[in-house]
Amino acid sequence: MSFLSVEHVHHVYFSKDSATVALEDVKLNVEEGEFISFLGPSGCGKTTLLSIIAGLIKPVEGTVTIANKIITKPDSIIGYMLQQDYLFPWKTIEENVTLGLKVIGQKTTENKQKTLALLKEMGLENVENQYPSQLSGGMRQRAALVRTLATNPKILLLDEPFSALDYQTKLRLEDLVVQTLKDYKKTALLVTHDIGEAIAMSDRIYVFSAKPGRINRTYLIPKELRELAPFYARQHPSFSKLFQQIWKELDQFETE
Repeated sequence: MSFLSVEHVHHVYFSKDSATVALEDVKLNVEEGEFISFLGPSGCGKTTLLSIIAGLIKPVEGTVTIANKIITKPDSIIGYMLQQDYLFPWKTIEENVTLGLKVIGQKTTENKQKTLALLKEMGLENVENQYPSQLSGGMRQRAALVRTLATNPKILLLDEPFSALDYQTKLRLEDLVVQTLKDYKKTALLVTHDIGEAIAMSDRIYVFSAKPGRINRTYLIPKELRELAPFYARQHPSFSKLFQQIWKELDQFETE
């Protein structure tokens, strides 16, 4: 059985006057250690699916299984990183990155030291006693990633974590995140609107059609791109060819 299995997930949002089908019969499998991206037009249900996988939303139909465990509510095996870093401004960086450990009752001296060591690996040396307002946007997102990894989740869910950053910072973080997740052998799902980001970082891409959200096509990233860091993958001839192919597919959804 796959590490992550999404089986026939169907979800509807109900309002007083209407029912909107957000996802229709979504089925996918992800192997341990894979980096997967979800691409699609706005409103196609990408973030809804991520929330269902996280156990934050219960689907109308279907099941999500992670590491042979059926997910019905938030679980410590799942880490969630959002576009905003959500660092508490009144807490130091050390207090912020170890907060998850405190919540789950695992803030031991050993785990605290591992987390502070990870801060240094992320290029955030000597910031433990600073506050979020003293850090740049890119540094804050790195701290948010450390907080997410501190509890040692089996899978990371990334909902447009780089979209608010300037382009140069974004490219640097792509490289850092991909290498860190490989080093720690983590499985990751990324929701993004950025085709280039998806190609540069992923092993596979699921492209969703809109209204209702369905998986329209799956792209396996060529081996020659998967072996490169995201920054260098963007410069490979295969990158441009795949970018144009996915662009045309997404453009078709926008004009329908």
